Amino acid sequence: MANDDRDILELLKEELHFIEKGGYGRSVHTPWKQKSTFQDSLTCINYGYPYRAHPCNECHLLDFVSPEHHGAEIPCHYIRLNEAGETIEDLEESENQAKLERKVSEWLRAKINDLEEDQATQALAGCP
Repeated sequence: MANDDRDILELLKEELHFIEKGGYGRSVHTPWKQKSTFQDSLTCINYGYPYRAHPCNECHLLDFVSPEHHGAEIPCHYIRLNEAGETIEDLEESENQAKLERKVSEWLRAKINDLEEDQATQALAGCP
């Protein structure tokens, strides 16, 4: 269970915006270093820490990871991005950054849409 007090819908929207603005492009300061999806953005609960200050099981993204990958070093890289079962881990191995960002963006849009629909349904039903 996530122990992250950030709003998941806003978090996913910010991640999508980050990707759309080129956030995972190589840094001019460290062009040799590839950026890691989610870990190198504000989506990660450990972003900005030189070590993992929080265990990954406190992160909202773990809710999208199948239980068999909860113990992985980077569990969010095992989120199934589509019906084909592609994950960030799979796509990083192919070293096709444009494809990775496109697939993650598609997944983000779908999850944002799902969450917005859930919120609308709850609002119509009078649920908090």
